[in-house]
Amino acid sequence: MTTGVETFEFQVEARQLLQLMIHSIYSNKDVFLRELISNASDALDRLRLESLRDESLQADTSDLHIAIEIDQESRTLTVRDNGIGMSHQGVVELIGTIANSGTAKFLKELRESKDAAASADLIGQFGVGFYSSFMVADEVTMETRHAGESQGTRWVSSGEGTYTIEPVDDAPQGTSVTLKLKAEDTEDHLYDYASPWKIREIVKQHSDFITWPIRMAPAQAPASTDEAEQAEEGDEKAPELETVNSMKALWARPKDEVTDEEYHEFYKHISHDWVDPLETIRMQAEGTFEYQSLLFIPARAPQDLYMQDRKRGVQLYVKRVFIMDDCEALMPEYLRFVKGVVDAADLSLNVSRETLQQDRQIQLMRRRLVKKVLSTVKDIMSSDAERYATFWKEFGRVLKEGLLSDLENREAILEVCSFASTQDAEQPTTLRGYAERMKEGQEHIYYMTGESRSIVESSPHMEAFRDKGFEVLLLTDPIDELWVDAVPEFDGKQLRSIAKGQVDLDSRDEKDEEAEAEREQRQKDFAELLSWMTSTLSEQVKEVRLSSRLTTSPACIVGDTFDVTPALENIYRSMGQNLPQIKRILELNPTHPLVSGLRKAHAERKDDSGLGETAELLYSMALLAEGGELSDPSRFIKLVAERVQQTL
Repeated sequence: MTTGVETFEFQVEARQLLQLMIHSIYSNKDVFLRELISNASDALDRLRLESLRDESLQADTSDLHIAIEIDQESRTLTVRDNGIGMSHQGVVELIGTIANSGTAKFLKELRESKDAAASADLIGQFGVGFYSSFMVADEVTMETRHAGESQGTRWVSSGEGTYTIEPVDDAPQGTSVTLKLKAEDTEDHLYDYASPWKIREIVKQHSDFITWPIRMAPAQAPASTDEAEQAEEGDEKAPELETVNSMKALWARPKDEVTDEEYHEFYKHISHDWVDPLETIRMQAEGTFEYQSLLFIPARAPQDLYMQDRKRGVQLYVKRVFIMDDCEALMPEYLRFVKGVVDAADLSLNVSRETLQQDRQIQLMRRRLVKKVLSTVKDIMSSDAERYATFWKEFGRVLKEGLLSDLENREAILEVCSFASTQDAEQPTTLRGYAERMKEGQEHIYYMTGESRSIVESSPHMEAFRDKGFEVLLLTDPIDELWVDAVPEFDGKQLRSIAKGQVDLDSRDEKDEEAEAEREQRQKDFAELLSWMTSTLSEQVKEVRLSSRLTTSPACIVGDTFDVTPALENIYRSMGQNLPQIKRILELNPTHPLVSGLRKAHAERKDDSGLGETAELLYSMALLAEGGELSDPSRFIKLVAERVQQTL
């Protein structure tokens, strides 16, 4: 064990964050107490869980609680728990360092935010917890001893640039955080946190549902003469602490007895978010097996939503006893943003993550919870367009992952998805809405994937669809490249890429004998050119053919119906999967002067080497038009320069 006092510097990101906190970026400073109580509650949960799993753990679990102590004369406030505590190494690694890969991005967004409210939301997403103490304190002292260890650790800092750590021999099990409070400043929403009534008010408002007793000294009535004389003689007995929270689990209380504010505070407790949730979901199942659940859809995506070490947010309880945080077995990966608790009546207290994966009750609960979340999103979509737009903006991309992984609920997921479309430049559409607007005789739902809306809309592939007024979905999320190949249809209508396979947009009425004869004649006229270009460009393409999807561009590149798209090919390669080269198809617009001119020139002078370069240019232009990359840009520039020079 380290001996003596050690001085450390805050990590750069932690120091920047602390300065933002100290300078009152968040107006409601009352929440510092909620964060400290929430941390203490987590520590008590972990100790009880460890004591159930490890019988050799030498820890006192006879009276687990949280105590709040106030010294009005010295203006200090202490939040104390007798939970799991921290080791010396844990303090060194965690306090003073923000070990989170999203910190840099968080701070960048924080600095770029335009107002205090936006900054507060960002802090809430990040979940600063312990650091919120510096909003109300000039100095913070933490003493902690890990359960089962003999020596404790003291951490002290004013939040400026450094902190000290030293061993403590007589630290009790658990953690205490003592704040030297700043002077009251009501204009800055800095209240008198040395006032017992103010602390009780905050506990009642923000932490009443905590399942552990939160104890404080009772409110003091004026002392009688006898009591005053006893105090002078030193015979005054310390008053017994009283529990100031109700400790009633919200999910176990009747729905009509719980307010929205109480639900919101509970959400903030379990999520460490500082923003109200978008939606609250309650479920209660009775019968073969019983469970209660209280779930929340956040209003904003957490910082770690797409990080590798991300966590799902559903906690598992058994008969009000906390079993585990981040219970992966209860919620699929694509719903990892959902927060909340599930309280089962018939599971073992010693259940492990491994056994949960195979437990039939857990599997049935998971199925019902998933269906309830998806049906809730559908209700939001139909009843409140603004809230649905918020949900989709924050979680739409991750929800679409379920189209790949959850076959059972694929239709339900498709029903609540929305996509950009050529129908409206601003408003996305659902697949149901698209299907209802389909033109008479239209058989398929058309889409195109790409990097951005502007790139897709300007693609040559869109020309015939735009000309005939067919709506096209514009899919620009990376996940779209994956799920469109896995989802063949919606409501009996095939999903069809406009950049793959053959396209025939003419209705049966338009397919008269004269038009068919014209197509056949055109095919004969261009047969020699197509054969020659297929041979000339054999290194780049598998085939050159005439196109029915072009109206103004000379050429475009398409894939076979079941080919992997270039974007998907890049995704696979970035994941270390080396795919064989996939040759695509070059389609020519037979009505374009460049293409008809090339056909005529080839018929007149087949041995002209310059015609091969023209074919190469035609392919390169088509590749650039779809946003592709040239294999040899310098050669392309050289050929273009030569052609331009010949026109002067």
